[in-house]
Amino acid sequence: MSLTISEEQATRKELQANFKLSGLTVDQVAADLQTTPDYVDAVLELQVSRIEDPWILRNYLNAAIQAQQQQPIPYSRLNGSPLRHWFLNQGRIRRGSLAD
Repeated sequence: MSLTISEEQATRKELQANFKLSGLTVDQVAADLQTTPDYVDAVLELQVSRIEDPWILRNYLNAAIQAQQQQPIPYSRLNGSPLRHWFLNQGRIRRGSLAD
């Protein structure tokens, strides 16, 4: 999924807004997703090595926010189910881990 510059900017803002809404720390997210805090920061900035990683972070943040009886801020591009994107590694997304 290739994004325009404006779509990338919007997606970064949406991920960061939902991260803030979750109330979690970068260290908590990193531990839960089996990665480093630096890589969580990179995913929040869409500087990823795997295209699935923003979807994994989105799913994780959405679940954390919903567990607090809140609603995530809607995403403009990371919306709906990742299953509709044939090019994504669905197994990686289902595992829900940012570990290599």
